[in-house]
Amino acid sequence: MTIDESRFNQLAEATMSAIEEAVEASGADIDYDTISDILTLEFADGSKIIINKQGPTRQLWVAAKSGGYHFDYDVARERWVLDSDPSQELFACLSRYSTEQAGEPVELTEPEE
Repeated sequence: MTIDESRFNQLAEATMSAIEEAVEASGADIDYDTISDILTLEFADGSKIIINKQGPTRQLWVAAKSGGYHFDYDVARERWVLDSDPSQELFACLSRYSTEQAGEPVELTEPEE
C-alpha cells in the first residue's frame, strides 16, 4: 500500500527530526545539518551520510560510504524499511552505517512517540 504525497511529507519530516534527535541522544561525535529536504550527518574524519526525501518515489534515500540505499514506508509496521530487504529498518541501518563511519559504536534509536 502506498501513501499519498501529503502523508509521505509528514512522515519524512518527522523521521528527519527523529534522526536529528537520535544523533543528539547517541553522544557520538556527529555533526548534522538540514538544508531543504536533505539531512547531512558529518563524522570526525570528514565522511558524510546524506539522507533525503524522494517525493516522486515516496522514499527516503540514504547515501553512505558503504553505498546508496532506498527506504519505503511500511504502513502496517509504521516503519521505514529497506526496499531491497524489508527486514532492515531505517534506524538500525543508520546505526550500522554510522558505526562504520565513526569508527566507534553508534546507536541511533527512534525516539518514543
